[in-house]
Amino acid sequence: MNASRREPIWPPHSDTDYRQEAVVRLGEELADQLSTVRLMVFDADGVLTPGNLIYGPDGEALKEFHAHDGLGIVMARVAGIKLAVLTGRNSAIVARRCTELRFDSIKLARFDKVVALEEILNETGCTAAETMYMGDDLIDLPAMFAAGSPVAVPAAPAEVRQYASYITTASGGQGAVREIIDLVLKSSGLFTLALDRLLDKAWHPTQKELSSDVGSNPSRRGSD
Repeated sequence: MNASRREPIWPPHSDTDYRQEAVVRLGEELADQLSTVRLMVFDADGVLTPGNLIYGPDGEALKEFHAHDGLGIVMARVAGIKLAVLTGRNSAIVARRCTELRFDSIKLARFDKVVALEEILNETGCTAAETMYMGDDLIDLPAMFAAGSPVAVPAAPAEVRQYASYITTASGGQGAVREIIDLVLKSSGLFTLALDRLLDKAWHPTQKELSSDVGSNPSRRGSD
């Protein structure tokens, strides 16, 4: 038996500990900045997904999402953070994923990202200063300019990375979204609230939301 094994406690650490973890990683100034985030806006391709566009004979066939990102999005939602997707492509797959995860606003086929971001702010009741925008390419820069907390992924062009307040260690579609969500929740003292609500049945996703293929085959069940 491992004598150093900790006694089981939930949440595993206090909000003070999680805040300190964020400060060590980000510095006090950036942790303070992320603590004000009340709305998270994500680009789709290259952020929520790895960015590969997979086509079949009838058009777009598949997109890849990461389960860790999915749970992070659930944690953000149950902690009271508003969620939006803003993408230049019109993807039914993105719409379905974000609907399952209860995004507050879904903007597809929008190259006018500043205008679309303003619509998101009006729909959610949040301000630009309270908004984190996460992008991966030049088309995202105008919206990043407008947001209080601009975030980029490692594969973003230099112009995007140079402007970002934070660049994730993880790649888009490979845990980058979870990384920034964890940092926002830990910076703002909401991480333990999110963890507690994960165990509260009242906050659990519905069976339909947990079943990615329920529309085509109800006998099969998947999960985040």
